[in-house]
Amino acid sequence: MFNKKIVPMKRKLKIRQKILLYILSVVAILYIVTVGYMLWQSRTSVYNDAIAKTQLTAKVSAKEVSRIFEKELTIVRTLSQAFSIYQTMPHEQWKKLFLDMYMPVLKANPEIYSLWDSWEYKQFVPGYEKDYGRFVITTWREGKELKWLYDERSMEGDPPIYGRYKTLGEEAVWEPYVDQVTTGKSDVKLMITYDSPIYVDDKYCGMIASDVSLESLQAMISEIKPVAGSYAYLISNEGIIAAHPNKEFLSKKFNEVLKNEDEKENVTERIAKGEEFYYITKDEFGKQHLICYSPIIAGKIKSPWSLALSVPMDVIMAKAKKTLYVSLFVSIAGLILIVIVLLIVSDNLTKPIKRVTGILKRMAKGEVSEDLKVDINTGDEIEEMALALNTTIDGIEHKTTFANEIGSGNYSTYLELLSDKDVLGKSLIHMRDSLKKAAEEEQKRKIEDQKRSWANEGYAKFGEILRQNNNDLQKLCDTVIAALVKYVGANQGGIFLWNDEDKSDEHFELVSAFAWDRKKYITKKIEKGEGLVGACALEKETIFLTDVPDDYVNITSGLGDANPRCVILVPLKHEEEVLGVIEMASFKVLEQHEVDFIEKIAESIASTILSVKINARTKMLLEQSQMQAEEMKAQEEEMRQNMEELQATQEEVERKSAEIEEFISSIHNSAYVIEYDLNGNIISVNDAFVQFVGVPKEQIIGTHHSDNLELSAEQKKEYGSFWDNLKAGVSKKVKATVKWKGKTYHFLETYIPVKDSDGKVYKIMKLAFDDKEFK
Repeated sequence: MFNKKIVPMKRKLKIRQKILLYILSVVAILYIVTVGYMLWQSRTSVYNDAIAKTQLTAKVSAKEVSRIFEKELTIVRTLSQAFSIYQTMPHEQWKKLFLDMYMPVLKANPEIYSLWDSWEYKQFVPGYEKDYGRFVITTWREGKELKWLYDERSMEGDPPIYGRYKTLGEEAVWEPYVDQVTTGKSDVKLMITYDSPIYVDDKYCGMIASDVSLESLQAMISEIKPVAGSYAYLISNEGIIAAHPNKEFLSKKFNEVLKNEDEKENVTERIAKGEEFYYITKDEFGKQHLICYSPIIAGKIKSPWSLALSVPMDVIMAKAKKTLYVSLFVSIAGLILIVIVLLIVSDNLTKPIKRVTGILKRMAKGEVSEDLKVDINTGDEIEEMALALNTTIDGIEHKTTFANEIGSGNYSTYLELLSDKDVLGKSLIHMRDSLKKAAEEEQKRKIEDQKRSWANEGYAKFGEILRQNNNDLQKLCDTVIAALVKYVGANQGGIFLWNDEDKSDEHFELVSAFAWDRKKYITKKIEKGEGLVGACALEKETIFLTDVPDDYVNITSGLGDANPRCVILVPLKHEEEVLGVIEMASFKVLEQHEVDFIEKIAESIASTILSVKINARTKMLLEQSQMQAEEMKAQEEEMRQNMEELQATQEEVERKSAEIEEFISSIHNSAYVIEYDLNGNIISVNDAFVQFVGVPKEQIIGTHHSDNLELSAEQKKEYGSFWDNLKAGVSKKVKATVKWKGKTYHFLETYIPVKDSDGKVYKIMKLAFDDKEFK
């Protein structure tokens, strides 16, 4: 026979069996332990609970009294602090001011019987050296009237009570006293006083205090009766009874009326220390009372009072015992009820749970359809679970539809969240928003790319136009304005250039106009600052109008004329110098990128116009120079052929020589002339250039053309071919930036190859002009 290993079977319990087994077992065990513990601890718990509740009641009541004390102290503290603001005022003036402050305070606080202050003569009267003597302002209520009195006090020495708190020099609640506060008052009452000292430069100057009758406080204390037979009383720091149901105890020392308790429990001493304590004592009838003391501490006072609460032990113990018996009865009844309810509920719980479990298993396999929904009307958590399951199924169906819509590109589809914690729903919405944002950004990017491509094409187109027409200013302007109006989709346009040939009549002149593919030659002169063109030039800023006046300009076609929707004026500006203004009108409102394009192109147009003007001037000077040179050559030839007539015509030769010298001098005076050998070394320089840069001629001659010359990366690449062209006899016109002795100079330069009689270039002559002369 074979030995078989016996494996114990683990029994699986159904939910109903688990509920009955686990819950009933636990409840039964807890019930037995609880009842036993309650019976064992009942006496101790009831006793401790009674003490704790009484202490809590005493503490809460003491806090109420503390708030009253703090309120009264706040009033006098605020008034005493106000003195620091008004201390520089004349004494008579601030006395009147303080009296005016006291009356509203007294009126607004009916519990205050009297509000008074005390000002030490030693601190306010010059030459007064005594440590006593004071001036007092007293306000008090007498019936419905508020009265006040100025008088002097302590002229022969401070009274004991005032002297004590004067020496203390801190906020304080005075011991209860019977006092007729001021001469002229009609009644005498048991009072307490709240005072706040006044200090100036750390010197005691007086105090502000309020006298409050203990009647209101006694009324409050008498209302503290948490249980039948209980009562509360109030004891000052020094053991004076300030409030007590027995009126005979008022204003008497605790150690006098309750001497045995004070000796046994050290009540007076513990109150003075601010201790919280309790003890149990017997009254004259032999009944036990629990007496709880709770300290009363308000503000910064260092002399706490105490509130005592006396509660009959039989009352609080009887109430606690009754509660205990009721609790036991309810516990037993509850245990029986639990057993019955568990038997009924276990069946009601397991059936719907089985249905829900089956549905969850189908959902776990990915199935989602309407037939998965369940209809359970148990009115409890099972129904809530079924509703939650149905909501989940609806949510998944909606999310599936939502995801399909997003997949088809419908980013406007809406999904209602199941709740604020619907993580999947929020994720799908976030995905939709992200895809929508990506699509919008892609569309924006395409538009920006189109604008950028449009602008780049325009830059290239107008760059070519400017390169092809840089020798004829009129043709340049005609071509540019026609191309610019068409490229931006405008309808009319014109170019105004600054004409400064006649210094007495400088103005802007319309040099080119374009409208509907037809040039209109219009003679128009505008002064600087005149109209929009003049304003644009003066401000050196673009003017863009979309609200065009009816009489400003009309756009005319074969079908009629109409007002444009926008007008733009852009200055032709080169390094802050305005050379002219472009004005265009359009039926459509130009977009920002079109305005930016026009402004950018205007800079290139201005630079080209400036270059054309400089070239024209250089050409004129060069032609004059060549003409003079030819005349000089002809005269030399004639001189060689007519040597016989030299002496006869000597005066004529001298005159011609003077003219030539004058011409050369005029060149040297109007331009900076520098000569280079074919290796680029300076061999000659005129005095005008030496004086302009401030460098001795000896230091200039012999230096290379590239020395002190600032070149861009592209200019460095083309530098060799630049000199090759000059050596080949090709003239050059360039802008150059040169540094001499730390200073930077900008020149417009013309390089002229000089040839010998054989037609070979043997040196290079440069005519340079300061760039500022053309601005």
